[in-house]
Amino acid sequence: MGAPPTTAAFDPATLIAGLPHLPGVYRMLSASGDVLYVGKARDLKKRVASYFQKSDHGPRIQLMLAQVTGVEVTVTGSEGEALLLENNLIKSLAPRYNILFRDDKSYPYLMIGGGCFPRLGFHRGALDRHNTYFGPFPGASAVRESIQLLQKVFRLRTCEDSVFQNRSRPCLLYQIHRCSAPCVGLVSEADYAADARNAALFMEGREDDVLTALAARMQAASDRLDFESAAVHRDQIKALSALQQRQYVDTAKSLDADAVACVEQGGAACVNLVMIRNGRYLGDRSFFPEHAESHAPADIVAAFLAQHYLQAPPPAVIVVEEKVEEAIEAAELSAALSQRAARQVQIVSRPHAERRAWLEMAARNAELALAQRTRERGTQEVRLAAMREALGLPPTVQRVECFDVSHTMGEATVAACVVYDQLRMRNSEYRRYNITGVAPGDDYGALRSALQRRYERITRGEGVVPDLILIDGGKGQVNTARAVLAELGLSDVYLVGVAKGPERRPGLEELVVGDGERPLNLDKGHPGLHLIQQIRDEAHRFAIAGHRARRGKARVTSTLEGIAGIGATRRRQLLERFGGLKGVAAASVEDLAQVEGISRTLAERIYRELH
Repeated sequence: MGAPPTTAAFDPATLIAGLPHLPGVYRMLSASGDVLYVGKARDLKKRVASYFQKSDHGPRIQLMLAQVTGVEVTVTGSEGEALLLENNLIKSLAPRYNILFRDDKSYPYLMIGGGCFPRLGFHRGALDRHNTYFGPFPGASAVRESIQLLQKVFRLRTCEDSVFQNRSRPCLLYQIHRCSAPCVGLVSEADYAADARNAALFMEGREDDVLTALAARMQAASDRLDFESAAVHRDQIKALSALQQRQYVDTAKSLDADAVACVEQGGAACVNLVMIRNGRYLGDRSFFPEHAESHAPADIVAAFLAQHYLQAPPPAVIVVEEKVEEAIEAAELSAALSQRAARQVQIVSRPHAERRAWLEMAARNAELALAQRTRERGTQEVRLAAMREALGLPPTVQRVECFDVSHTMGEATVAACVVYDQLRMRNSEYRRYNITGVAPGDDYGALRSALQRRYERITRGEGVVPDLILIDGGKGQVNTARAVLAELGLSDVYLVGVAKGPERRPGLEELVVGDGERPLNLDKGHPGLHLIQQIRDEAHRFAIAGHRARRGKARVTSTLEGIAGIGATRRRQLLERFGGLKGVAAASVEDLAQVEGISRTLAERIYRELH
């Protein structure tokens, strides 16, 4: 219900008269229909009325109200439902007057697989009930650090199942004592299972149980005079004991907690999240909100809590500053999070002892991250201004898109586009384009295809027109790009080629500007050149990563897929019977014909194709 924008004058009194005294969500709308602000209310009538019946609003609210031409409301069954709906709408609509946290990456987990000889690995995405997961971790580096530790102490395998099932000798990890080589039978299933069980206990924070189990295994090995195994267990005990002494957080075992603190300085804000899982400090993560100017740190943390835990599983305890309690209704948020998590979630706003230490740690981390970002932003501003001046660009140039093409002798060609905007690389806007229908090795054709696919959508009113397009290449690539942009009606976009120069060394790049007859060479210390190199190198990295993934996928695709008469079922039966493609290739015609559904004629065809 509510009053959408119309050509008639907006009458707040009429709107307010029709609002109910019920919980819900309201949306402030502009004349164009854009959502300016999304808010929740325990009582919609009272909350919306407070905007139009009071005059003591701050400058930000006054500016917003001057643009409001309509208000839409949605009634919910409870305050908790209103809270969830509010933040779902904030995430999806990104209103300009709401504090917004953009964090599209899912949180990674450490995984211990199921079955015999379980694999230790990194996992991001949906969780499989057949595996055991630990986390979430604040970032990929924290997961990899834990994997390296578990490899060193428990020597669990990290290779994929397809590699594990087809090895004939130990890999390098066995040689450097990071794996016990279960692939070739150098460890028994029982011993490996014990190591996997101890690794899981360690990740659960039960180091004492692990040490007890290892001490018992060491003593048993010693009693049977197997001193080599006893020495391995002794080294495991020493490594775990040393780790316990270095443990950063000393807290109750099995406790899961997050500490959230915010620092604001000079109109910029940073929220830092410290994560404790199973009593162990996993690391921290910093977030930089948008539209947070003029907001108090407590309000920013309140927005973070509601938005962040919509997608991340909340821990049992969330520690915040006391002032945050005034900005949120802690009981309401706690109830909503508890309902989503299907267990009790407690918000602690007056922490003591170790919880106070976690909060102070988060505040220090936020200060350091904000200072670092401020320094980087200053550097980026200098570089951007220098690039504009060197290339003769107007001061309005902000958004830069860069293209690169990667292939190996024409194989698996991939074109990539990266985006630099608002003084930083915008990873979420990167795109890759698999190039098909172009002659192998035709870089001009590949570039033409990528540019057409990228900017045709802009001609349809989708996406943002860049201020500057960088092309990794020389005059030929630039001319190709100019022709495509002219066809699409985007001739007014600035276009610059970045050629590697005669010696193909960093700092000697030649910039193709205008007609390209006289390449521009900037000094290797020029800040504008540094920015161009940064963007070009990122495009190069992104293109190579996509090319390698596409090439690798093509090369590992089973050659059985190209044999007539071999469908998914027969292919699976062959691979299971012979332990992989290598085993199928080594099998004779007679062996192949023994597989159910494989006739003598088909077996001969398979053998012929594989040889």
